[in-house]
Amino acid sequence: MMARMNSNDVVIQRKFQRMKLVGILSLSAVLLNSAMITAQTTTGPVMDANFAREYEIGGITVSGADHTDANAVKLFTNLQVGQKLMVPGPKITDAIERLWEQKLFADVRIEAAEIRGSVIFLNIIVRENPKLSRFKFNGITRGDAEKLRDELHLESGQQLNATRMNMVREVVKSHYVDKGFLNAAVGIRHYPDSLMANGEMLFIDVDKGPRIRIQDVDFSGNVNIKDAKLRRAMKETKRKRWWNIFGSSKFIAADYKADKAKVVELYNSLGFRNASIVRDTTYQVSKRRIKVDIVIEEDRRFYFRDIRFTGNTKYRTDTLFAILDIKRGDIYNKSLLDSRLYMSQSGRDISSLYMDHGYLSFYPEAIELATEGDSIDLEVRIREGKQYRIRSVIIKGNTKTFDHVIRREIYTRPGDLFDRSDVLRSQRELANLGYFDPEKLGVNPVQDPRTGLVDLEYTVEEKPSDRLELSGGYGAGRLVLSVGLSFTNFSMRNLFKKSAWSPLPAGDGQTLNLRVQTTGRFFQSYSLSFVEPWLGGHKPNAFSVSGYYNVQTNGLDREDPERQQLHIIGATVGLGKRLAVPDDYFILRHTLSYQRYILDNYRSLFSFSDGTSNVLAYQLSINRNSIDNPFFARQGSSILLSVKATAPYSWFQGERDFEGLSDAERYQWPEFHKWKFTTQWFTRLTRQKAGHELVLMARAGFGFIGRYTEDLGDSPFERFYLGGSGLSGFSLDGREIIALRGYDDASLTTRTNGSIVGSQFITKYSTELRFPISLNPSATIYMLGFVEAGNTWNSIDRFDPFALYKSAGVGLRLNLPMFGPMGLDYGWRLDDVPTAPFMAKGQFHFSIGIDLGEL
Repeated sequence: MMARMNSNDVVIQRKFQRMKLVGILSLSAVLLNSAMITAQTTTGPVMDANFAREYEIGGITVSGADHTDANAVKLFTNLQVGQKLMVPGPKITDAIERLWEQKLFADVRIEAAEIRGSVIFLNIIVRENPKLSRFKFNGITRGDAEKLRDELHLESGQQLNATRMNMVREVVKSHYVDKGFLNAAVGIRHYPDSLMANGEMLFIDVDKGPRIRIQDVDFSGNVNIKDAKLRRAMKETKRKRWWNIFGSSKFIAADYKADKAKVVELYNSLGFRNASIVRDTTYQVSKRRIKVDIVIEEDRRFYFRDIRFTGNTKYRTDTLFAILDIKRGDIYNKSLLDSRLYMSQSGRDISSLYMDHGYLSFYPEAIELATEGDSIDLEVRIREGKQYRIRSVIIKGNTKTFDHVIRREIYTRPGDLFDRSDVLRSQRELANLGYFDPEKLGVNPVQDPRTGLVDLEYTVEEKPSDRLELSGGYGAGRLVLSVGLSFTNFSMRNLFKKSAWSPLPAGDGQTLNLRVQTTGRFFQSYSLSFVEPWLGGHKPNAFSVSGYYNVQTNGLDREDPERQQLHIIGATVGLGKRLAVPDDYFILRHTLSYQRYILDNYRSLFSFSDGTSNVLAYQLSINRNSIDNPFFARQGSSILLSVKATAPYSWFQGERDFEGLSDAERYQWPEFHKWKFTTQWFTRLTRQKAGHELVLMARAGFGFIGRYTEDLGDSPFERFYLGGSGLSGFSLDGREIIALRGYDDASLTTRTNGSIVGSQFITKYSTELRFPISLNPSATIYMLGFVEAGNTWNSIDRFDPFALYKSAGVGLRLNLPMFGPMGLDYGWRLDDVPTAPFMAKGQFHFSIGIDLGEL
């Protein structure tokens, strides 16, 4: 509001002497004008309000501050008793301005309560803003109201001023505009609330209106690129079409702005360096539809002509040209140029070449020297800088995991030259630990140009890594339930330290697994395993040990003579070592395993019903794994070759006649050698929002089981079973259960006399197209489409890696930290199975926990 004068004159009266100072602040006027004086006296001259006079403050009082400390109000003004000031003058104006800045008051005035000669007594009069007591939404669902409460951060007792009211309107409206309700309207009503002194209750009225979708996106001025291709470049601004089931056609202003930039980027990548959007319009064509018109000016297509390097002393020019790989006459593509200079995801760019050898401050700058017609000459100016060595490696954010567990996975060491590839490798290894949120891993290099040293600061954010695994499957005609506890960051050395139990000792990166499986009285299984990934703490030598006990019966009481039972006792010891040659992605593992089978009248699985069988085997595997994320990988590969073999006992038994032996004698010490080869590749196909890429996964696997002598025959153990979800419950004879979705469990496995006996040869190929829905570490979700094929054989003569059963389908994967991975797939089989003529054409496959098998 503006200051108003009653008169330009001062009326003099003898009986009353009172001078009134009014300083009413408004954003438009009072900041520019001094407070005015309206004086009424019994005697004295008439004073002009524009004439300033100096006074000394004799006292300050506050009126209207019923819920605000009066001393605080005085303090806000910066006025003090004894202070001299001009009236009218800037100090009064400043005092009023400071009071308004507190956003506590709806009105502010400063008056002269009394004047005694040159002494003035001031009265600060305020009208307080009301306070929020409570608020309520009208016109929206309870779920929306809860979300808006989280966004608004309104709390009881907050001041209700114009700024806060506008914030409420903007937040609520933006919430619905981002959901496509472009015409959403928000109104606020407020009423006094008797439950709080000076309190008011807010009613926030929301009218969402209809959801507005994009009817069409039209382009004009585009000659060299078709409309369809331009629309595909706009990742978020999509037309409403019936076939676009999963796509959104909502209009969101921020996404639309980013999509316009993508259209220009597309033109730039095709050589149209000067292409631009000269005009765009959005307008409503119906109550629920808008239309977008975009006018493009393409200009001409440009080409690279002459390119030269300057400033390079470390590497020869021909080396830099080989990496740049751009030739005279190539279409001018700024994005391609940038990727070859410093933005290649594969690391094959000129910046990576330098930064892998310590040149941390290296920077290439591409300058356009000349443009003649449609040709552009470039000069790439190299600023090499100095080589940096690592001074220290700092770790931040680890609240549970000990520093030494993180440092042993880091490839950058103090004293080494800075190496960008080592930094990226370190991030990958930290992500693969599974203890940290891979989306929050960061590296901050702090350079010291004076000394040529750099401090590397690795930042991590812990996430829950221990799991309660609940697994379900169906096998042997019964429901199999499993409960497992997996402590993936265990600390054995602190096991007897009471203070480390919270709830269990953790932080050393060890793994402790406990698992129980049961079908009730028919089957029970108990297992325990422990893994130390760095045996001795100095080298990545992984030591593992496990033990288990299984028992299966036909469900009859122990005293019943018809009771059948099988007991299996087993243990394994393993040692893995990370290799340096050919590169340090290779891991060599040795595993020694022993299983003892005790059969007591057990006739349903083996060819003999009473006796014992002992399987002592050694397994050697070599694995190269460069996958960047264990659950949702975007790039990298895994290649595994393994062989598992028993001793060739038959070689040391001379000319023994095996034909005359019973099966119980023949398989007392069974012998076999089992070979497997698997390869898996991940390729990022698109780059959309941060982390939300479309990823192609391709996998192939081969396996076979051999024998040492034909006289002894094939071992009944360790065979392959193909078909279904790959989670058929339990395996008593070391069988490997491989999934092939769309088919019944084990339906593609070799049969003998109508019974499934397992296969000795297997081939399987899988391809999946994956897209993440959520990369939140508390619930990672991605959907997939798959095509896969596979088959099994029992003879090398029949082996044909291209005679396969095929299937296709869709699926969803969910990873919860406390429960592990879960999956739901629907598969359509594309071939008929002669041994299962009534198998359904399509079926769901549900699994909880880990998949069995490695193919």
